[in-house]
Amino acid sequence: MLAAMNSILSVPSLFLQINKYPCRHSSPRSQLHPLLHYAPPSNTLYSPHTRRPSVITAAAAAQEDVGPVSVASFEELQEKDWSFLDSDEWNSAQKMGRIISAAGIDGPSRVLVSIGTGAFVDRLVETSSCSFLVVVHDSLLVLAEIKDKHEDDVKCWQGELLHIPEKWVPFDVVFLYFLPALPFKLAQVLSSLAKYCSPGARVVISHPEGRQILEQQRKQYRDAVVSDLPDKMALQKAAADHSFEMIEFVDDPGFFLAVLRFSEA
Repeated sequence: MLAAMNSILSVPSLFLQINKYPCRHSSPRSQLHPLLHYAPPSNTLYSPHTRRPSVITAAAAAQEDVGPVSVASFEELQEKDWSFLDSDEWNSAQKMGRIISAAGIDGPSRVLVSIGTGAFVDRLVETSSCSFLVVVHDSLLVLAEIKDKHEDDVKCWQGELLHIPEKWVPFDVVFLYFLPALPFKLAQVLSSLAKYCSPGARVVISHPEGRQILEQQRKQYRDAVVSDLPDKMALQKAAADHSFEMIEFVDDPGFFLAVLRFSEA
């Protein structure tokens, strides 16, 4: 039953492997939310084999070779409001293309995307040669939609960026598509990424609408937007402290982009 599901789990994160999910891209997001209003407990895995959100204990998942495992279903899942990531400006093909180009993906690459939209993942899959692609997000709904479309081409992790399974590293490219959603200090994020990155790897930090719109988002979506974009000096210092070199920095009113290159100490 769980042969296609990796059972490695990092508390309090939750690993998501969905082969088929009842939600379709054509379904309005407002119709999908009632199915996903549950804050999952730690030590749980998401089940791909039920018609409603379910969890499987990590202990049960460890027995994946001994047959079917019982699941516990939950009617409601608590989700933050990520609707602002669906705007046309946020998913502008031109801006997504600029962000992806900044990664300098050349040939098969191992790629990690943090808080990416479905549209961004679509664009990345269509235009880049990712030999291994992991998407990390707080939202089960967003991940379910991505997994439903891309199936085994994308691995999905619901949980914290700092707790990515070690078996997936290293990465050649990391997209921090929406850094202000991460509840960690910049130094913590870069410290973890230094452990995830291969020599010469690029970390691309972006905000397709820029710093001014971010301030509006912080006021309106306080549960999802919990930190700021770094200024140039702060980012340079944090990068240098963790063996990264800043090779590009753009802080325009309607677009933010910073690119770091990792040099193994």
